[in-house]
Formats: sequence, structure tokens, C-alpha cells
Amino acid sequence: MTAELETWGMDEAQGARMPPTLRVLRYHLYTYMRTWRSSLTTSFLAPVLYLAAMGVGLGSLINHHVGTVEGVKYLDFVAPGLLAASAMQVAASDSMYPVMAAIKWIRTYYAMLATPLRVLDVLFGHFAWVVARLVLTAVTYLGVMAAFGTVHSPWAVLALPAAILTGLSFSSIISAFAASQENDQGFATISRLGLIPLFLLSATFFPLSQLPGWMHPIAYATPLFHGVDLCRMLVLGHVDWASAAWDLAYLVALSAFGAWLARRLFERRLVI
Repeated sequence: MTAELETWGMDEAQGARMPPTLRVLRYHLYTYMRTWRSSLTTSFLAPVLYLAAMGVGLGSLINHHVGTVEGVKYLDFVAPGLLAASAMQVAASDSMYPVMAAIKWIRTYYAMLATPLRVLDVLFGHFAWVVARLVLTAVTYLGVMAAFGTVHSPWAVLALPAAILTGLSFSSIISAFAASQENDQGFATISRLGLIPLFLLSATFFPLSQLPGWMHPIAYATPLFHGVDLCRMLVLGHVDWASAAWDLAYLVALSAFGAWLARRLFERRLVI
């Protein structure tokens, strides 16, 4: 512990004076310093590949035969959706196996609770780390989007918190689920029957109007649709403030509910 504190340029007294949530966040950051290379693909290479393949490659075909999608080039249409979808994927990834490992396999959370830290500190520290990962991903993605010429409004800067909130809405629910599981079998179900269909059918790659009418209410009920809708409006500058307020309220409410549920399930699992 002393060596770790020295690495961060502080002594034990300074570390003890940090807010509890920040002490947990510091642990995650310290761990990430040893493993950051493994995230280069998802954080940096994926935006370039997705925008090049889906936006430029497929987009040139669509633009040639259709012209525009909802009045904009296909690359401009798909890029904000990919921003929100990437936030979903990063948040989900950091809230499944890492949570289960910290509870069941390497029992990091139990070690934290052997100190004066509380379950709420551990949970909020986890969410703080997810937010840090989402900030890195969203800033990188928006930078790549700007390089591809898909940012058309100063409001685009607000797409960063919108993407972060989208990811947090998934993280809170999935963290609660992970805390309730005895093994990792349910994670495959979440990915195959939850995340992948959402990625494909939440207006990321094509307008919702292209889906059958009976699927529209299902899409409206998903957090990714609201994240995509909010990011797209802000990046393109076509902001319907009533719709944006509804998207924001939905994501905030889901994140709050997920955090409440996660707290209950973390306490049930971790408090012996």
C-alpha cells in the first residue's frame, strides 16, 4: 500500500484524507495503468474502423443510390449513433466480468470492505471508474468524428455527457445483475439477446421509421435509442428540445433506478 501511494505521489496520510469514492477510483486507475494497452482497440482503433467501414464504405454506397438519410449524408447520420453505442459497449464490458471477479473470484470488494470503506463507497467508486472510461471513449470518438467531418454544431460538445449518461444507464443495471449472479453464464445472454439487438435495432444504423410499426414502442423503451437520438440531435445541430428533454429524463431515471438496485444487490451480496 505504501508503494502504491508513493507511485501516486502521496503519503499514507494524504491517501487517508481522500474521499472514500476517490480511494476506490484510485485503485481502478492504478490497475488500469498496468492493463491500458488491452483497451487501445476499443478506445482508439474501433472508432476509426467503424466510421471508415460503416460510414465511408457502406455510406458511399447508400449515398450513391439513396442520396441522404433523414436529410444528411449516411456518415453524418451513423457517426453519432456509433458514439452512443460505443458508450453502451464499454460500460457493459466494465460492469460484467470485472464486477463478478471483484465479488467472486479475486474478492477485491471484500478486501475493500475490510477497511473503513462502505458498500456505497465501493459501488460509487466502481461507477466513477466507469465514467472515467466513458469519458476517454467519448472524447476519443468525438475527436475521430471531427476528423471525419461529421460534427456540424457547437452543441456537439453536449454529446459527450449524453454518451456518458447512456453508458451509465447500462452500467448501473448490468452491475446490479452481475452482483446477483453465481456464475458468468448470464453474461452471454445479455450480450446475445440484449446488447447486440440493441446495437442493431436502436436507430444506430438506420432510421427507426424503417422498422415495422410494432417494433417502435420496443425501441422507445430501450436506453440506447434515447442515447442515439440525443447524441444525433446534438452533433447535427437539429435539436428538438422537447424530445431531448424526454431522452435525458429517461436516461437519468434509468441510471438512478439502476444505482438504487445495484446498491441493494451489492449490500445483499457483500455484507456478511
